[in-house]
Amino acid sequence: MQTDIWIAIIVAAIGTYVLRVAPLLWTQRHFNKHKANNTQARLPTWLSVLGPLMIAAMLGASLIPKAPSAASWIATGVATVITILVWRKTKALGLPVFVGVAVFGVIYWCALHFL
Repeated sequence: MQTDIWIAIIVAAIGTYVLRVAPLLWTQRHFNKHKANNTQARLPTWLSVLGPLMIAAMLGASLIPKAPSAASWIATGVATVITILVWRKTKALGLPVFVGVAVFGVIYWCALHFL
């Protein structure tokens, strides 16, 4: 592999680690401080919103095709609608993602080979 790919992997790993450990360490410190003062601590609002915000950011980034073309935009749109419909039917997480990725792949492949 090239050096720049390894650097990107290491930066992504460090970023992921920091995003997971920083709230944990902050929360532990916050609760320990309240425990020492004999007061009751609550989780702050920002901590409960952090997870869904990261998921929304990944969703937003994944909805933009890597190579914008008519085929990729159509495949993205149809796969998004199918994913939402499967999620509304099952209320699960894994199956809608699997079906959405499969639909995207099939539509994109068909658009590249038949259009």
